[in-house]
Amino acid sequence: MSERQPLLRSESNDLGSSTLPRPDVRNSPENVLVNVQSEVAQGENTDSLVQPDYNPSMHRSLEHPTSNLDTMIHLLKGNVGTGILAMPDAFKNAGLYMGLFGTLIMGAVCTHCMHMLVRCSHELSRRIQQPSLSFSEVGYWSFETGPCTLRRYGYVARKMITTFLFITQIGFCCVYFLFVALNVKEVIDHYFIKLDVRIYLMLVLIPMVPLNLVRNLKYLTPVSLFAAILTVTGLAISFFYMLQDLPSADTVKPLASWSTLPLYFGTAIYAFEGIGVVLPLENNMKTPEDFGGMTGVLNTSMVIVATLYTAVGFFGYLKYGDGVKGSITLNLPQDEILSQLVRVAMAVAIFLSYSLQFYVPVNVVEPIIQNQFDTTRARELASTSTRIALVTFTFILAACIPNLGPIISLVGAVSSSTLALIAPPVIEIITFWPVGFGRYNWIMWKDIFILIFGLCGFFFGTYASIAQILNPSAD
Repeated sequence: MSERQPLLRSESNDLGSSTLPRPDVRNSPENVLVNVQSEVAQGENTDSLVQPDYNPSMHRSLEHPTSNLDTMIHLLKGNVGTGILAMPDAFKNAGLYMGLFGTLIMGAVCTHCMHMLVRCSHELSRRIQQPSLSFSEVGYWSFETGPCTLRRYGYVARKMITTFLFITQIGFCCVYFLFVALNVKEVIDHYFIKLDVRIYLMLVLIPMVPLNLVRNLKYLTPVSLFAAILTVTGLAISFFYMLQDLPSADTVKPLASWSTLPLYFGTAIYAFEGIGVVLPLENNMKTPEDFGGMTGVLNTSMVIVATLYTAVGFFGYLKYGDGVKGSITLNLPQDEILSQLVRVAMAVAIFLSYSLQFYVPVNVVEPIIQNQFDTTRARELASTSTRIALVTFTFILAACIPNLGPIISLVGAVSSSTLALIAPPVIEIITFWPVGFGRYNWIMWKDIFILIFGLCGFFFGTYASIAQILNPSAD
């Protein structure tokens, strides 16, 4: 679990700063951004940027590079979160067979977009002769070294990617907040007294604030390990319940209404949430050449993820039908101790995992706030106030939308689709436009198709999610 820190990268540094040696991001979470500096004149021919003899991976200096197995574990953890428990609800909005094939196709498209992002990162790293780039830096340098008419928008691209990363992580935090409260409510409602979910959200807020005042992730390593064990155990027991006494497939809809497909898209794309960790993981590998390829680390991990998501969605929807809830744990029997323990275990695991999701948005906002103050004491107070304010903000958002399914779909449609399906094809087209696609011109049309698919999912998914949030009783 000490290898978790490469997943969390700050985007607050200025790209105009001087070039620095690449730090070991696992030991320096406060200084994990690779600073780059371009010496290319604004009007210089882009063809001269290509450095075929420069291999970015050969210039990476890491004291403790991650192995292939380490990287695979991190990639699995980066993709498997609360989204997997919402897959049966996604299948309800798509239908059994549409959900089955749609999830597999969605996994293939998202995996391909991850490959696109890594390929563009390598190409841009060769151009500017830097060992590695982050997601937002790839967006920046694709414009800066792209067509002359687009170079002025490099800074905008960087800010947009950083903003959507921030929105995504804040959305994850809201989902985590609501997930914990709903599962605790199910247990207490059964054994004790029924209360409004907002009361449980307030009770969760009390211990959540001091937990997120811990600024060094290494102190949370034992907590993260314990959360991972609880998650695996909870999933295993959930499968035990889902696979018992499965009804016939004709008891559920094979294809749902077209009006609910956007909700399926939002939840499914939310589930494949790992594109933000792809570049940090590849940058920190001992053998980065093993990351890609047909049998590489990325494909192997994503096949496991897609299979797991499809299995949970298929069997969960088949078991509980249209009565399935925003999290499959909420459908488990209430009169059995084991199922109640699963709810408690998953609630504790997600509660303890909140800090990891929270680390990214706070690292975006915290330096901006601290730079407004001069003294060390004032900066410390500003940092503490910022953390408390952000945790409270996620609590308020969760309290305003106490319905898990629509909020997951909304986060997926708005931010996850932008990062996973819209940004990669745009970056690839702009990156390779100056040098041409050669005999691979079909790549541009493929990227345009993925881009249109992502934009449709963004607009229709957002509309359907907001409509369900505003009118939850509507069919």
